[in-house]
Amino acid sequence: MSVSETVKKIIAEQAMLEPEDVTDASTLEDLGLDSLGLVECIFGIEEAFDIEVPFNANEPEKSDFDISSVASIVTAVESLVAAQS
Repeated sequence: MSVSETVKKIIAEQAMLEPEDVTDASTLEDLGLDSLGLVECIFGIEEAFDIEVPFNANEPEKSDFDISSVASIVTAVESLVAAQS
């Protein structure tokens, strides 16, 4: 499973949607995810890829982790995974 597929699956689980309903252009808001859902997604991503996501839920605007869309989350995760290799 690709990084993109895995991230979309994690987000879909949190949003209680099917993975095919999660598109690159979707925002977490579009998918009905609130801040708690976002934190659960981050935990799921960290666990799935054994990475540490540089995201502070208390200060999301100060984060280097772009959560503006599903595509930006996938890109950020891909770069974290690559940096770990």
